[in-house]
Amino acid sequence: MEAYCVKCKAKVEMKGGVESLNAKGRRMMKGNCPDCNTVVCRILPSKKE
Repeated sequence: MEAYCVKCKAKVEMKGGVESLNAKGRRMMKGNCPDCNTVVCRILPSKKE
């Protein structure tokens, strides 16, 4: 999955991405930047039930 790395200032393909919930209960994908190993996150759309 693609996410924006603030340190590299570019969109990167995250490695080791894991889906989790943030403090407000929204779904997000969290992984690492392959270039600088900084944590990158991407908010996912809510599930339609």
